[in-house]
Amino acid sequence: MITITPIRIKEHYALLAAMMEQLHLSERAFFPQTAVWEDIRENYMQHVISTQEENDGTCLLATKDGEPAGFIFAYVEEPDESRIEAYTGNTLYVSDGYVAPAFRRMGIYRQLNDALETIYLQKGVRRIVRYTLSNNLRMQQFLASQQYEPVRLVYEKWLTPDGKAPIRLFSP
Repeated sequence: MITITPIRIKEHYALLAAMMEQLHLSERAFFPQTAVWEDIRENYMQHVISTQEENDGTCLLATKDGEPAGFIFAYVEEPDESRIEAYTGNTLYVSDGYVAPAFRRMGIYRQLNDALETIYLQKGVRRIVRYTLSNNLRMQQFLASQQYEPVRLVYEKWLTPDGKAPIRLFSP
């Protein structure tokens, strides 16, 4: 049986940090320029704790038969004067989500996502923003199945320390 429970990250720090590390390792497999987890762990974990506390954040933990299986984390971005879209309400930013390999293909991420969206739809949020890597086709397929649409593509150019040559971000 799968159970989804809202949790406070700071009260489950070790568990969430371990799952975030696994998410981070997964992202490094897709994008080698991802920072080393040990180098960013403390600051990133403080970031998610503070956004949960200060920006109406929600972290949902999925367990299967009592064993931690995955999580999803999101927080509200309030509108400001710099927005160019016609939408004027709060935006939900889904920043992190992960399901452990042993629990994949069981619909856990879908359940986490549905539960998260339900929480914020009840709060009046009508815009949900998510990012995924350009080569994470499985996540792109999931998002499309949930009626998410790609709106903007982010193009990046990283340069050598002297600024004279581009660095290849992906293997040819």
